[in-house]
Amino acid sequence: MLKFLTKLDYLLKETFLGLLRGGWMNWAAVSTVTVLLFLFGMSLQTSWQLEKLLNQFGSQMEVAVYLDSGTPAASIEPLVAKMPEVVAMQIITKEQAWTKLVKELGISDIEGANQQLGENPLVDELQIKARNSEVVPTLATQLAKLPGVDLVQYVDEAVKRIAQLHKGLNWITLTITIILTLTAIAVTSITIRLIVMARRQEIEIMQLVGATAAWIYLPFILQGISFGLLGGAIAWSFISLIQQFLGKLLVNQPELIQFITKGVQLTPAQILLLPLILLSFGAAVGLMGSLFAVRRFAKS
Repeated sequence: MLKFLTKLDYLLKETFLGLLRGGWMNWAAVSTVTVLLFLFGMSLQTSWQLEKLLNQFGSQMEVAVYLDSGTPAASIEPLVAKMPEVVAMQIITKEQAWTKLVKELGISDIEGANQQLGENPLVDELQIKARNSEVVPTLATQLAKLPGVDLVQYVDEAVKRIAQLHKGLNWITLTITIILTLTAIAVTSITIRLIVMARRQEIEIMQLVGATAAWIYLPFILQGISFGLLGGAIAWSFISLIQQFLGKLLVNQPELIQFITKGVQLTPAQILLLPLILLSFGAAVGLMGSLFAVRRFAKS
């Protein structure tokens, strides 16, 4: 145990000394990783929010089916229930719809209103909840073909626009992430390589006394990982500050905007997962950059 602690103490000290000796190149590596992780984190968070908004639309979206006059909803209910895209269904008879409409119009004498019109002008309606937003157009087409169906209505354009935005954002995020990841790995690799070259004499002495390549270059690998972890922490700090700023900015906004904002808030699991992803991604980038840097020296 004591031997392990001694080795750990040596590695931590060497890593810290390497970070101090790196100078401005350390900052170049950390800042590059920070930019990468900040953009990646913001894109990932936005993607989660759009996905949640899509799911929210999908779970709350109801396909309204209006039947022909004289066609009862119960006659096509079994046909609709057999459709795999349907997860829930509610029947609104024309009597229920008429009572609700009269109350919304502020008419207290419902019987008097019925006598004036002679008969109920409304029709039975089915409110159908789809399995998800993607199957809604197909479901609407199937419902329109059923006998006795007069009109099928659903909100399609808004969902399509959000889905297209979500897909486009994913592609943009992937492209930017790949480019910046390669840049961050290159900068980290160059930084570690310069640090190794600056300590070349110390490394040669360690080789002469029998130190293994793994023992010599492990501190440099830890330095690369430190760059990634530090970049991830800074990026998460910036993202948190932006979230707090936007939260304060939206406090006095109209209720509709506040409702939408609350609807796309991240879940507790996502709030915890985001910094873990950033730190892990940063550590992986730092590890890859440092491995590329020391591989060349370890072979020589």
